[in-house]
Amino acid sequence: MLVDGFAAEAFGTNCYVVATAPGEQCVVVDPGIGVVDRLEELLAKHRLQPAAVLLTHGHLDHVFSVTPVCGARGIPAYVHPADREMLADPAKGLSMDYRALFGGRLEYAEPDDVVPMMDGTVLSLIGLEIAVDHAPGHTGGSVLFRLPGAQDEEICFSGDVLFAGSIGRTDLPGGSMDSMLTSLREKVLPLADDTVVLPGHGPATTIGRERATNPYLRELGSEAPSRGL
Repeated sequence: MLVDGFAAEAFGTNCYVVATAPGEQCVVVDPGIGVVDRLEELLAKHRLQPAAVLLTHGHLDHVFSVTPVCGARGIPAYVHPADREMLADPAKGLSMDYRALFGGRLEYAEPDDVVPMMDGTVLSLIGLEIAVDHAPGHTGGSVLFRLPGAQDEEICFSGDVLFAGSIGRTDLPGGSMDSMLTSLREKVLPLADDTVVLPGHGPATTIGRERATNPYLRELGSEAPSRGL
């Protein structure tokens, strides 16, 4: 298993590549703003050929480069249908402040091949089985990607659902704190403690570490009813 990545200069969005080994096909997760050159360098370093792009959600800082990355190779982009409209019109996911910042100057087109993925979908790509968990809250179409890691642990690409020590904001269009708490309770807390979490921003962590230290998960964990004797 090969997992590598880097943070984009804009918004610090993490872009990842995943492959079974160097010199193989790979999937690209969340190609954000201004990442094309660095992504090409990373692909060349590991001699990788992208076969698909996976999107944890539709916000601009995670999908900005999806069309050039897909178009250069004729590969599909996978996204949850609830966030599909943001691939064609990223302003739909922006706050009023960010809309004013960009000033309506965004010229954007979604990739030619967009594949919808639903909760419970298992993507069979590049020799890997990648499970998709719909986890709305940050956006309506936010998902987690889970796959086996190299040391028998699971890897979870959490997008902007879960960060080290925090969670994604829920005040942007399509966000909902109630949905986020449900996603954390039903999709995140059941994961094994040794699950490695690779978030959309910031450093990697584990579910066990977040269960013990993340205030949002700790509060949810404390709500669990006692099982008795």
